[in-house]
Amino acid sequence: MPDAQSLQAIRTALGQRSVVLVGLMGCGKSAIGRRLAYKLVLPFVDADEEIEKAAGKSIEDIFAEHGEPYFREGERKVLARLLRSGPQVLATGGGAFMNDETRAAIAEFGVSVWLKAELALLVRRVGKRGNRPLLKAGDPEAVLQSLMDKRYPVYAEADITVESRDVPHDVIVGEIVESLSRALAVPSEVAR
Repeated sequence: MPDAQSLQAIRTALGQRSVVLVGLMGCGKSAIGRRLAYKLVLPFVDADEEIEKAAGKSIEDIFAEHGEPYFREGERKVLARLLRSGPQVLATGGGAFMNDETRAAIAEFGVSVWLKAELALLVRRVGKRGNRPLLKAGDPEAVLQSLMDKRYPVYAEADITVESRDVPHDVIVGEIVESLSRALAVPSEVAR
């Protein structure tokens, strides 16, 4: 695991940019994001929680009362605001990176990290929670496969890709930190 000097070098190289985690529901954006933020000594922000605060209701209720297009527009606005208030580790909702404006804002104000996960892992993880509006439309495995087919080619545009899998979160955090060092061109003598 990198030492304090290399973590400081990453923070310096980020400047005012955020580390923005993207990926499908269940890939670990919030859990890994919290640990990554702690490691980098940056604030952690969960975009879904910020959307709920701004709307004064749960994402599930927003979907039910107003539909997905309304939710996506609110999500776009909240993310635009959050991205201008970096640096931070920002966990986004699974569909956020699909919006062209949001992708452009992330490219301008952040470094994107795709937590790529296999279908079986996602099914296992999201099956534990019943608060996923997109999964109410049918068989969760079929819905997730459809989302993977649509979203993975777009997620692949992220600056960094790290495989999310069943290992301790700190292992994945370490891989993200190493990838950030490379992506931000932190001098190798510092990154050791």
